[in-house]
Amino acid sequence: MKRLSVHDLKPEDRLRLTFDGAFDQQVALERELEPFLQALERYAAGWMPDVAEGKRRRKYTRAAIWTALEEGRDDVFTSLGFYRTKWPALDMTLWLWLPPRHPKLDITVNVQPLSFFAEEERCGQFVEMVRAWALRYPVTHAAAHSSDDMELTGSPNFGRDDETEYRDGYDKIYEVSWLNVFGPKLVETVGRERMLSTPAHRVDELPNGSILLVTWPTVADFASEEARLAQARAHAHLRPDLDFDTILSTLHERSAMLAPVEPRFPPDLAPLLSRVVDRAPSYERQRRIAELNAWRPPEPEEWLPVDAALPSDVENVERALQQYRLYAEHLVALLHSEVPSIFEATPESLSDADFYFWREEFPKSRLREAIDEHAVPAIGAYLGEVLVRNLDGRWIPRQKLDEAQVLVGNRVWLPFVRARNYMRSRQSLLDCSLTYLYRMAERCRD
Repeated sequence: MKRLSVHDLKPEDRLRLTFDGAFDQQVALERELEPFLQALERYAAGWMPDVAEGKRRRKYTRAAIWTALEEGRDDVFTSLGFYRTKWPALDMTLWLWLPPRHPKLDITVNVQPLSFFAEEERCGQFVEMVRAWALRYPVTHAAAHSSDDMELTGSPNFGRDDETEYRDGYDKIYEVSWLNVFGPKLVETVGRERMLSTPAHRVDELPNGSILLVTWPTVADFASEEARLAQARAHAHLRPDLDFDTILSTLHERSAMLAPVEPRFPPDLAPLLSRVVDRAPSYERQRRIAELNAWRPPEPEEWLPVDAALPSDVENVERALQQYRLYAEHLVALLHSEVPSIFEATPESLSDADFYFWREEFPKSRLREAIDEHAVPAIGAYLGEVLVRNLDGRWIPRQKLDEAQVLVGNRVWLPFVRARNYMRSRQSLLDCSLTYLYRMAERCRD
């Protein structure tokens, strides 16, 4: 059974819920969790999990859930994951902290994409689900919002170190999300009357002393001017020590960081840069696009005019060419499982190799000695072979690898020098990409 996890998809904004609560350890677990499952099944319209996963992956059933929780039990906690096999993607986890520890019940829900929650009715059902959980399980704090916007707030630390965050938790109003549940302790800290008078779409006092607050009817448009204004009003009301204009300005800054940016990449490198962008967390994606729009690769310096070419100084040209082919085969052996196109020795395989080395942060993650002794010769030889095969190039072998040249048109190119420059740093993998040198050689040939 193949599940669809948000971590397996292209990064995209999603609805994230964090729910920090407690449960009754004196009640049998099946009975204690029944209200949790009932609310999930009633209100998770369109995103209901169909997979329950502990140590094993099973179809969502009550029996599978109890079995998975028992399998995952240890001396500290037990946990269970919920997923879907089709769109929208779901990544949901239930954590139960067991005796003698404090009886915590933590829930995280991630539904991708966030746009799935553009309708008020669907958002209302989500709110009702969280309300049902908050009524049954004593809650310290719960929040549902855009995951991208949450990331920009610094949640859950909000500028604190990990030790302080772990010790204090959500001890004051750091942020106001689209959906919030404030536990009794937090309510009393703010003031019950103040919290109940918050200007918001919905403010609901629960019988157990918690207060549920929703700033805006729908969450998918959280970054709209109207939704941001509602969010700022609620936040400033709950934190009268903060300035409303400053809060609203901060929200607008976050909206600007998340606003879509049209890619305008150099055409030669667009296939590579598009994949680089796709690896960025979705909350950083638009900033990364803007950075790469402004960036231009340096013109390759690893070439000489044909009249400055060094003549071959090797005794046996064929043996030297055979050695270059052997070096290139080393790269194929290294990359073939991760980069299947490497067998083809085409311009496209150079882009695939560029992306692989960038993704793996190869210059930083491997020993420098191994890079210089093995990777650079393999990469340089492979680049040279692609120039030879696809641009009717011709090797001019030299005893020193860095002096070896490939003649294409009225220039000779220095593939081993390019490989050495390429492997200096992660940024060099873009600045000195194999793809760009090939495209320049192709253009200069014509």
